[in-house]
Amino acid sequence: MNKIELLSPAKNLQYGMEAINHGADALYIGAPQYGARVAAANTLNDIEQLVQYAHTYNAKVYIALNTLLHDSELDDAEKMIHQLYNIGVDALIIQDMGILEMDLPPIALHASTQTHNINPERIAFLDKVGFERIILGRELSLKQIGEICQSTHAEIETFVQGALCVCYSGQCYLSQSLNEHSGNRGCCSQPCRSAYNLYNEAGQLLHRNTHLLSLKDFSAATHIEEMITMGVKSFKIEGRLKDLSYVKNVTGYYRQLIDNILSNKEDYTKASSGRTTLMFEPDLERTFNRSFTTYFLEQRQPMASFMTQKSRGKYIGKVVKSNGNSIIIRGNIPLTAGDGLCYFDPNGKLEGCLVNKVEGNKVWLNKNTQINAGTTIYRNNDFAFEKKLQNKSAERKIALTLTLTDTVDGFCLQGIDEDHTMVEHCITTDKITATSPEKANEQIRKQLSKMGDTPFVANSIDINCSQSYFIPAAIINDMRRTIVEKLIARRIADATPPPCQMPKNDVPYYKATADYRENVINQYSQRFYNRHGAIVEEYGLEKTKDYKGKALMTTKYCIRYELGQCLTRHPVAADYKGNLYLENNHNKYRLQFNCHDCEMQIFLKE
Repeated sequence: MNKIELLSPAKNLQYGMEAINHGADALYIGAPQYGARVAAANTLNDIEQLVQYAHTYNAKVYIALNTLLHDSELDDAEKMIHQLYNIGVDALIIQDMGILEMDLPPIALHASTQTHNINPERIAFLDKVGFERIILGRELSLKQIGEICQSTHAEIETFVQGALCVCYSGQCYLSQSLNEHSGNRGCCSQPCRSAYNLYNEAGQLLHRNTHLLSLKDFSAATHIEEMITMGVKSFKIEGRLKDLSYVKNVTGYYRQLIDNILSNKEDYTKASSGRTTLMFEPDLERTFNRSFTTYFLEQRQPMASFMTQKSRGKYIGKVVKSNGNSIIIRGNIPLTAGDGLCYFDPNGKLEGCLVNKVEGNKVWLNKNTQINAGTTIYRNNDFAFEKKLQNKSAERKIALTLTLTDTVDGFCLQGIDEDHTMVEHCITTDKITATSPEKANEQIRKQLSKMGDTPFVANSIDINCSQSYFIPAAIINDMRRTIVEKLIARRIADATPPPCQMPKNDVPYYKATADYRENVINQYSQRFYNRHGAIVEEYGLEKTKDYKGKALMTTKYCIRYELGQCLTRHPVAADYKGNLYLENNHNKYRLQFNCHDCEMQIFLKE
């Protein structure tokens, strides 16, 4: 049976538990240190609690240990890896190849998307090195993903939803060059979301204060079934820094979508246990989004969010009339007091306001503003939806069969869950013949069915006693609680990941040399590449800080194409034919276009 995994982000313990409740088969969460989101670190104690909660549902917990390590951090990182293994985490997501030179416990390793998993030769190398899973770069097409699945032994994980880095993962040094806040070290300052001026070779200003490197958000919702058939095993939701409403909504959305797909595939099943019931209707547009793109899955398409780097939310309609603090909107989406609206003014600036009152299609705002007729209105804060998500919005239950039997000196209660995990609890007690058998059995079933906030639901309750007995509610309740406790303990124990030793080998690297783009900044990483036959010609930029002549970004995204000025597809304006330059806050960059490979690079302007 092919198990398909929905992988959700966990900023912390609470977020992780809610992701599980809303249907995640697995979580990825930051360790106390060395994760690619410094602002999403967690204590070992919290991670251990999350592991136990997830393992109750046969869900997995992966630790994002995906930053580059300096020499002074290697021993500490190795010690932490052993601590994580001892508390039962299922795998480590890593970027730094130096980790493979450590004395590791038998724990599964996943090659982070930051190991630049675009090149088929590199992916084949990581596969031969022994990674259990390879997380693909988001720039790949469906055809490329299918080919990789067919040629790779490791599990393949792809992103399915969330924010896009404009640069190839692991190959972005723009933030590092600006302020030494390295994305490869977990503290990117996100300069790609800033506004830039665009100039040509002659110094002519082509675009002013435009978010030329900011992309829409990614959604592969319409292609999941196709990717499942290709062999993708895990679908990852980006968003360890997103709010809890986002995690609940997006996880719930993809849980429903994947369950619907799997219901028509006999050889496929979800990767964890329990049935999730949502208490709301998920909608990707009702929490944070910059509108969506499928990026390069099918073919190159418009993907930039030039006018703003912020969330637009859901399209509501267009303004028909505006009068001070009220507007009339033509649209079919109902609004409510407390909603947040946004729109672009005539200068292209994103403006916002709150809804005070609604009558039909007339909306009173919290401030006087002149919004021109024809202006498009979005809702970027959905008051009613957020209110639903702030409360209990889902529950997840594992099906359970309970069987009560009598013994010579008491009773036994057996519990068997949907995964065939079985426990039993027997007691010695007086056996009192029931004067009203039907009523007594009804009372027993009633008490046994009270699962409350436990992970279980009693789908079947069988009373197989030699005769009807009156059993006090306190005794039945105690037996039920004991069965639940034993089942949880057994399930957690059974979910302990098996040892996954990754023996060192010396399979040849696919290149003879390693330059700054291999991100070697410590002696272990250098040793790794040397062991695989590659000479490290230069260290990574986090170590050398030598940015001259180095590509600070390499991206499949192209500003020329996005502006309708692609040199290989159609005639372009003369202003765009020479070199182009970006400027932001006195920082100037040169754009270099590799039209043969359809790539763009960004260099410091010298």
